[in-house]
Amino acid sequence: MNLKLKEKILESLSAVLPITGIVLLISIILIPVELGTMVMFLTGAVMLVVGMGFFQLGAEMSMTPLGEGIGVQISKTRKIPLILFIGFSMGAIITISEPDLQVLAGQVPSVPNHILILTVAVGVGIFLAMAIFRILFQIKFSTILIVIYTVLLGLSFFVLKDFLAVAFDSGGVTTGPMTVPFIMAMGVGLASVRSDRNAADDSFGLVALSSIGPILAVMLLGCFFNPTEAAYTKIEVADVDTTRDVIREFLFSLPLYVKEVFVSLVPVAVVFVIFQIISRRYQRNQVKRIVVGFGYTYIGLVLFLCGVNAGFAPVGSFLGKEVAAESWEWLLVPIGMLIGYYIVKAEPAIQVLNHQVESVTNGAVSAKSMNRCLSIGVSVSVGLSMLRVLTGLPIHWIIIPGYVIALIFTRFVPKMFVGIAFDSGGVASGPMTTTFLLPLSIGACEAVGGNIMTDAFGVVALVALTPLIAIQIMGLQYQYKLKKMEKTTLQEAPFVDAEDEIYDFEEGYENDK
Repeated sequence: MNLKLKEKILESLSAVLPITGIVLLISIILIPVELGTMVMFLTGAVMLVVGMGFFQLGAEMSMTPLGEGIGVQISKTRKIPLILFIGFSMGAIITISEPDLQVLAGQVPSVPNHILILTVAVGVGIFLAMAIFRILFQIKFSTILIVIYTVLLGLSFFVLKDFLAVAFDSGGVTTGPMTVPFIMAMGVGLASVRSDRNAADDSFGLVALSSIGPILAVMLLGCFFNPTEAAYTKIEVADVDTTRDVIREFLFSLPLYVKEVFVSLVPVAVVFVIFQIISRRYQRNQVKRIVVGFGYTYIGLVLFLCGVNAGFAPVGSFLGKEVAAESWEWLLVPIGMLIGYYIVKAEPAIQVLNHQVESVTNGAVSAKSMNRCLSIGVSVSVGLSMLRVLTGLPIHWIIIPGYVIALIFTRFVPKMFVGIAFDSGGVASGPMTTTFLLPLSIGACEAVGGNIMTDAFGVVALVALTPLIAIQIMGLQYQYKLKKMEKTTLQEAPFVDAEDEIYDFEEGYENDK
C-alpha cells in the first residue's frame, strides 16, 4: 500500500473511532439497536475511514495545487472585471459540485432542490469574487465581516421563519470536502504573490466570505419565493436481517454516489484542463500527479458518501427519535455534546484546514490545538441545537448574540486568527454534520412533535457559529503568551552600564595603540 495513503487512512481511523465507540455505547446502555442496523453502521464506518483516507490524499495531490495555481494566475492579472468573473465562475461551479449541498437540498421540504442549489451557487460565486477582490486590494477583513453580518442579521428579521434556519444551514454545507481544499489553496496562491507582511494573514478568509453568500441568497429567496410542492427525502433505517442484506443495501446505494461524485468532479476536471491549456503552469509529472489525485478524490468521496448516507445517517435519525421519545429526553443535550465533540474530527475538510493552518503559521498553531478548539466549539453548538429541538427556542436568540460576540472579538484578535476562525466555522459544518447530526436533530424533532423547519434545521448553522468564537479565544491566548514571552525576553536580557561600555572601548583603544 502507498505509505502516504496508509498514513491518511490511519489518521481517518483515529478520527472516526471515537464517534463509532460512542454510538456503540449508546446502543448497549441506553437505546437497543437491532443487530442488522448496527452492522450497517459499522460497515458504513469502515467505508468512511477508507474514503476519508483516499479523499485527503487526493485533495492534497489535485485540489490544492489546482486552487493555488489559479490563485497565483489571478493575482498576475490586472483586469478587474476578468478577475471577478473568474472568481464568480469558480465559486458557482465548485458549489454545484458540492455533495453536502445535494444532501441538504434533499432534506429541505420547503424549496425544490434545483432552485435551492442554484440560489446557493450564485451566492457563493458573488462572495468568492468579493473575497478575491479583498485580498488583491488588501481591504481589512474584520471591517468587511462587520458590515456584511450587520446586513445579514438585520435582514433575518424580515425572512419567513421556515427559511431562516435553512438559510444559515446553507452557508455551512457549501464549504464541504470539494470546496474547502480548492478555495483555501486559492487564497494561499493569491496571497503568495504579495511580499508584504500581511500576505499570510490574508490567505485566510475566502471560505468565510464564501459561506456568507448562500445565507444572504437563501434569505432573499425567502422574501420573494412562494414554496410549492417539493421533494423531501425522509431517512429510514434499512430493514436488514442478514449480512447478505447489508451488502445488498450498500451495493444498491453505491451506483447513486458513483454517478453523483462523477457529476461533481467533471466541472472541476474541465476547469483543470482549460487552465492547463491556457497557462501551461504544470509540468508533465505534475499533470500526472494531479490526474491521479482526481482519481483518489473520486474513490474517496464515493466510499465516504455511501458509508455515511447508508450507514451513519439512518442510525443518527433512529437515535434521535428513540432518545427524544423517552421520559429522560433531556439526556439528548449531553449526548449531543459528546457526539459533537468527536464528530468534528471525522470531517474530511477539517484535516485539510488544520494542516494548512499549521503550515502557514510555521507550527505556531498546531493541528492538535486546532482540533481541540474546534471540538469544544462544536460540542457546545450541538448541545444548543438539541436544546432548541426540545424547547422550540428561536434560532435568533442564539445566532444574534453569537455573531455579535464573534464580531466584537475581531477588533482585538490577531488578523490571522480572524481569518482562521471564520474559515473554521464553514469547514466544521461538513458532510458528517449534514448526514448524521441533522438526521439526529430531525429524528428528535419528529419524536417531540416539533416543527422540523424551525426547530430541527439550524444545527448546521450553530456548528458553523461556535468555532468563530472558540478559535478567536485561542487567538487571544496566543497573543497573550506571545506578549508574555517578549516581556520575559526583555527582562532576562543582560544590562550593560553605559560607563562600563565607554571604559571598555577606551581600554581596547589604548591596547590597540
